[in-house]
Amino acid sequence: MQDSHLFEYAIIRVVPRVERDEFMNVGVILYCAKQKFLKAEILLNKEKLSAFSKTTDIHEIESNLQALKQICAGTKESGPIGQLDAASRFRWLTAMRSTVLQTSRVHPGFCKDASEKIIALLEEQVL
Repeated sequence: MQDSHLFEYAIIRVVPRVERDEFMNVGVILYCAKQKFLKAEILLNKEKLSAFSKTTDIHEIESNLQALKQICAGTKESGPIGQLDAASRFRWLTAMRSTVLQTSRVHPGFCKDASEKIIALLEEQVL
């Protein structure tokens, strides 16, 4: 395990009607301190989301998902949260919320390459 690095991840969910507690997995946020890696991978199936909830504003969801990716990247467009260090951004993004976009609990693991692991998690948890 010497070549393996500790990482943490959470699944990104769309919860169209919070009061019903139903959700659809749409992405993964992965943080690996040793590899200086913080990224969100999103795969939004608009057709499935429309069937899941006819009242959800898909354009607003897409905009919010893009903001989440910008915060991970730490871009200037991401505002004050995006200027925090990577660990703080990850903690802020994965904090419990009662909104249309939520994350699962944070889960740990070990990987050799965080960029490969996030794709594997996306395929496993979202597809």
